[in-house]
Amino acid sequence: METLKEEAINVISKMPDSASIDDIMYRLYVVDMVRKGREAVQGGDTVSIEDLKREIESW
Repeated sequence: METLKEEAINVISKMPDSASIDDIMYRLYVVDMVRKGREAVQGGDTVSIEDLKREIESW
C-alpha cells in the first residue's frame, strides 16, 4: 500500500499542468475521504442499510 505522501504525489502527477490549486486540493480531499472510508470499512465501522433508512426517514 502506498504511503499517503506517495499517493498524493501520484494523484497530483496525473493531473493536467493547467490544474489550479483548488483542483489539486479538491482531488486530494476526495482521495483522503476515500482512504478514510476504506479504513472505516476495514475497521468494521459501518452502518447497515436498515439503520441508514431509519435515520433518513427520521429527518
